Amino acid sequence: MSTAAPLAQKTDTFPLDRGYLFSASGTGREIDADTAAGWLEHRNDSSGEFIWLHFDDIPAVLDSLPLRRMVSMPQAFTETLREGSRSTRMTHVREDVIAVLNDVEYDFRRQTPLQVATLWLNVGDRCLLSAHARPLRSVNQLTLAIEAGQPFRSPMSLLINLLEEQADVLTGIVRTAAQTANKVDETLLTGKLPKRSSLGIIRRDLVSLRRLLAPEPAALFRLVNRPPRWARDEDIQSLRQSAEEFSLRLRDMSGLEERIKLLEAEIANRVAEHTNRSVLILTAVTVIALPINLISGLLGMNVGGLPFRYDTRGFWIVATIAVLLTSLAAWLIFRPRRD
Repeated sequence: MSTAAPLAQKTDTFPLDRGYLFSASGTGREIDADTAAGWLEHRNDSSGEFIWLHFDDIPAVLDSLPLRRMVSMPQAFTETLREGSRSTRMTHVREDVIAVLNDVEYDFRRQTPLQVATLWLNVGDRCLLSAHARPLRSVNQLTLAIEAGQPFRSPMSLLINLLEEQADVLTGIVRTAAQTANKVDETLLTGKLPKRSSLGIIRRDLVSLRRLLAPEPAALFRLVNRPPRWARDEDIQSLRQSAEEFSLRLRDMSGLEERIKLLEAEIANRVAEHTNRSVLILTAVTVIALPINLISGLLGMNVGGLPFRYDTRGFWIVATIAVLLTSLAAWLIFRPRRD
């Protein structure tokens, strides 16, 4: 009786959105706040069990005294939550790993605006804490994998799964942007200009998405080289593979950005060439028509002394002079030139 009352009082302000308790074999089952609080109070590190607690109310996590008493959160994690940092990063603080991951819903056709959701995590040896302000696709995918029976043997393996989800998002973005660049390239090869080029928007979005989604390679490799003492060897290997995959994706995005820059320069050169050709044609027409306009303007003056005024062959003489001058102007403009 004396134990149940304080526990109920704690769980009344326990802002848990979802929680999972994992056995030593790696299988997880969903638990409520009461079960999570009981496990945290009477945890047995030798059992091989660990817990994942996910929250959707960041202020409640920061202000919940029962949660702060049951879970030792590093000060760096609480500061990260308060700051609301959105750039993907991973930091090793003492025996915990603090990570910031992002989910993005992006449409290159610009039918929907760019939507980014951030997930803040604190990974310990027996407890994974995560919090978000908006729903994340990666968290839903992870919960589906857990409920399907996929084994996760440590909190680090859950973090690695989320990193893999983020790498898949980067891969999809790079693939879609590359397809758009290929269509523009094919259009240029046919000698035509794209009707509407959005390459500049895509390039700017790639820079922004790389800043939001791609973790800092130096920090990630530093974590791989100096992992926490409780990290499993297989998790370290998986983390190293994730770091290499992210480095590869970053190189792909950088290469794609350079390719888009070249396509933009090619399109600008084609547009300038078409503009120069149009200006040349207009200038040539104006110069060719200048003799006729000049002669007609002079002979149209209503003054005395105009030549060939009373000559029956005057029209043909003036017409011949106009044709000769026009031909001379056309030859001067379109004559062959040596480079």
